Amino acid sequence: MADFSIATLLNPSLEIFIDLSSSLYQKSIQQIFVNNEILLERITINPKVMVGKPVIKGTRLTVEYILGLLAHGTTIDEIVEEYPSLVKDDIYACLLFASKTLADASFVPLKAEAS
Repeated sequence: MADFSIATLLNPSLEIFIDLSSSLYQKSIQQIFVNNEILLERITINPKVMVGKPVIKGTRLTVEYILGLLAHGTTIDEIVEEYPSLVKDDIYACLLFASKTLADASFVPLKAEAS
C-alpha cells in the first residue's frame, strides 16, 4: 500500500486509486456501517414523546431542534455546553438521521427557481 502525505491528499489534481477489493477497504466500509448503526441508536421515535418526532434518546430534544440550532450557526461545542447531558455523538446522530431521511424522501424546495 502506498503512503500519501497530507499535501497529496489535499491536492485535487492528484489521482488516488483505492483497491475496492482490498480487505482494508472492506474493513473500513464495515466499520462505517457499524458506526452509523451505533449513532442511529441515539435517536428514538415514540408517539408519547414530542408528538412522535425523532428525539435524542433520553431527552425531549428533537432532531429538528438540533438541526435548527446548527443551521443558525450554533456550534456543536456550544450545544453540548448548553445541554450537558449531550455528547458530540448525539449531534452527529442528528445529522446522520437527517441525511438518511432525506436520502429516502422526495425533497420539494419551498420556492421554485425561475429558469
